Amino acid sequence: MNAWNGLIGADELEVYRRAGYGRLPKEGRRPAVLVVDMEYNFTGDKPEPILSSIAKFRNSCGEIAWRSIPKIARLLRIARARGVPIVYTHGFPRTAGATRHEARRGTDIVRELAPRRHDAVYRKAAASAFFGTPLAAYLMGLRVDTLLVTGCTTSGCVRASVVDAHDYHFRTIVVEECVFDRAPTPHRINLFDMAQKYSLVRPLGHVEKWLQRVRVPHD
Repeated sequence: MNAWNGLIGADELEVYRRAGYGRLPKEGRRPAVLVVDMEYNFTGDKPEPILSSIAKFRNSCGEIAWRSIPKIARLLRIARARGVPIVYTHGFPRTAGATRHEARRGTDIVRELAPRRHDAVYRKAAASAFFGTPLAAYLMGLRVDTLLVTGCTTSGCVRASVVDAHDYHFRTIVVEECVFDRAPTPHRINLFDMAQKYSLVRPLGHVEKWLQRVRVPHD
């Protein structure tokens, strides 16, 4: 079942079908994982209702984020075991208008998903993970052809990164349980739109099985 089931009407789906959308390339053979902005600014510092969380971190997605964190960790364990490159992004600290708590920890990547020594970590100042960073060159240097996208938010930095990944001609897969937003409706509608135009949207179980099958080159 797709995340957008019941949200898009049958007549609307027919428009997309007749226009030829949703026909995207399958997975390739050289994957990498992108972890977009899994920082405390967007997760809060603990699982709690969103209105409590945004009192401390105003861009937090609250407990929705903490439901995705263990799923992302699960994907990262498999990726590391298979030798798949992992790239993280996070923001530059901005103290203007921030609370002292935000300025200290906001852009730190959550401890549960902390990067390892061989992972690439890029700071970014815009929505897309590609804008103003060496990400595209890094992935091309590794001859990556398939980018597994995780993180937040679905309607913001994830979507911007997916659009750019598509434009750089990477085969792109959004791992459904590993992305989230501060509200369900923008999450679901953006998954639908990305699945029509820019990226496969696949459940975590499907991606795990594919990673176990694919022979990841190590040259």
